[in-house]
Amino acid sequence: MTTVVQKFGGTSVGDVTKIKRVAEKIKRKMDEGKKVVTVVSAMGKSTDKLVELANDITDNPDPREMDMLLTTGEQVTISLVVMALKEIGVDAVSLTGWQAGIKTEDVHQDARITDIDPVNVQEHLDEGKAVLVAGFQGVSENGDITTLGRGGSDTTAVALAAALKAQSCSIFTDVTGVFTADPRYVKKARKLDSISYDEMLELANLGAGVLHPRAVEFAKNHQVTLIVRSSMEEVKGTTVEEEATMEQNLIVRGLAFEDKLTKITIERLPNQYDTMSTLFSLLANQGINVDVIIQQVTSDHGLNVSCTINTSDLGKAIDALHDNKPTLCYSTIRHESSLAKVSIVGSGMVSNPGVAADMFKVLGKEEIEVKMVSTSEIAVSTVVPDGDMVRAAEALHAFFGLDDNEKEKINKVKEAAL
Repeated sequence: MTTVVQKFGGTSVGDVTKIKRVAEKIKRKMDEGKKVVTVVSAMGKSTDKLVELANDITDNPDPREMDMLLTTGEQVTISLVVMALKEIGVDAVSLTGWQAGIKTEDVHQDARITDIDPVNVQEHLDEGKAVLVAGFQGVSENGDITTLGRGGSDTTAVALAAALKAQSCSIFTDVTGVFTADPRYVKKARKLDSISYDEMLELANLGAGVLHPRAVEFAKNHQVTLIVRSSMEEVKGTTVEEEATMEQNLIVRGLAFEDKLTKITIERLPNQYDTMSTLFSLLANQGINVDVIIQQVTSDHGLNVSCTINTSDLGKAIDALHDNKPTLCYSTIRHESSLAKVSIVGSGMVSNPGVAADMFKVLGKEEIEVKMVSTSEIAVSTVVPDGDMVRAAEALHAFFGLDDNEKEKINKVKEAAL
C-alpha cells in the first residue's frame, strides 16, 4: 500500500459541515487502498481570535507562551476530524506535531524543522488507521512547543511526505490549483496543469499566496510531488514537480504581484567594503525584510542605496537608521510609498533573451513608470506605482500569451503549422 499525505487549510475545515466533508475525502482515499496522513490547520479564523485574546492581556506577549496558545487551534481541528471519521466507520488517531515526531530549532513563532522521526505515524498507518496531524507545530530539543510561522501547515505536510516517502502530497485549498496570476485581479488568469519547483518557488517568493516558499523549497530539496487542488470541487489540480511537463511553449509561465511597498533611499553612505553588510544587518536585526536593492556610486564617490520594504515596516526602519546614523555616516533618508511589485516568472527566460526588454516595452506602452528593477535567471520584477499594479499585470499577462484566449490562439497557430 502506498502512502499519501493531504493538507487542508483553515477555510477547508472552517465549520462542522466542512470537517465532515474532509472526513469523507479521507475515507474515499483509504477506500482506494491508500495509507492516508492528513495535516490540518486551525478552523477558520480561530488563530486570529487567539491572537486577539493575547493582545487583550498584553501588548508584548511572551513568544513561548504564544506558541503554547496558538498550537491549541490545530489540536481542536484534529480531534474533531477524527470524531467525524469514527462516525463514518473509519479508525483514526490524532497526533500533535511533537507526537508525530516533528523536531524544530529552538526558536519561537518562526521555527524551522530540523528532523522528523515518523515512527509513531508509521505504526498507526500500519495498523490501518487514518492519521491526523496538527500542522504548524513541533517541539524543540529543549522540549518546548514551537510554531513554524506563516505557511507552517504546508511545510508540515511536505516534511511528513518526505519522511514517509509518500507517493504525493496534496495541498487542498479554496482555489482549484496554481493560476498564471491571481484570478481575483487578473480575470483571464487560468489554471496551470503543472509547474516546476523553481517556477513555483519564484512565484511564492514574489507574492503568490497559494503555497508558502518554505514548503516549496522543502518539496524541491526532497523531491516531493506536490499537488495543489480544491477542497470544494472534484477537479484536477496543479502538479508541482521537478520539470513541468505541460505548456513548454510558454516562455513566461506566471505573474506575481504585491502592493503596500515603500522605496527607501539612504544617501551618501561611505563607499567602503563593509557599508552594505552593516546597513542590511541593521535592518535584518529589526526584523525588516528587504527586497529589491539598487546601489549607485555618487559623483563624490559616496553610495546611494535604495531598497523596498513593506510599508508597515517604514517607521521601524526610519527609527533604526536615525538611531545608527553615527555608525552609518549617511547624509539623508528619502522614502516613497504607495508602490507595488509586478513580476514575470518562467524557466524559458534562460534560453530566450529579450524577455526583460519586452516587459519594459509593454509597461512603456501602458505609460506605467518603472521605479526599480530586479532579475534572476527565471524572473524579472519591476516596482511600479500601486495604482498601476493590476493594469500592468493584465497587460503583461496578455502579451506573454497567458490569457485564456491567447492560449487558444497559440494552439491554433501550432495546429496550422502541422
